[in-house]
Amino acid sequence: MTDETPKQLPILEQRRIEAEVIKPIHAEMVAQLGKEKADQILGNAIEKAAVAQAQSFAQRDDVESDLDGFVDIMKYWTASGALEIEVIDRTETSFDFNIVRCKYSEMYKAMGLGDIGHLLSCNRDGAFCTGFNPKLKLERSQTLMSGASHCDFRYTFEGD
Repeated sequence: MTDETPKQLPILEQRRIEAEVIKPIHAEMVAQLGKEKADQILGNAIEKAAVAQAQSFAQRDDVESDLDGFVDIMKYWTASGALEIEVIDRTETSFDFNIVRCKYSEMYKAMGLGDIGHLLSCNRDGAFCTGFNPKLKLERSQTLMSGASHCDFRYTFEGD
């Protein structure tokens, strides 16, 4: 036995595994409840999971729950080239960037889940802020998942 901390599974791989499980469940919910209700249930569940995941990150000893800490943990989502990011601006209270390639979006579309990819991935982003630190806010007007040329992430951190 060792005292090593287990290596974290890349989030892109984690999301692929989750999507494989969610796909038939969502299909069954659509069959029984209709697409609108199934999407609503799935979206709510994924948002709650994002808040819980963010809270667990914020409680880690090696993570500060401020903007710097948030920027530091982005490495888990960008691992293995999962996201290609163009930084626009970074200040003490803001972090603006565009995502010009998203392997999450590509993966969901390849899995036949493009119609719910926004629920599985994009909708997590704002909810994650809530769980990580309510002072962290996200504004985004477009996503690659919805067919835009890029995702425009604009994070602000409301200080004390």
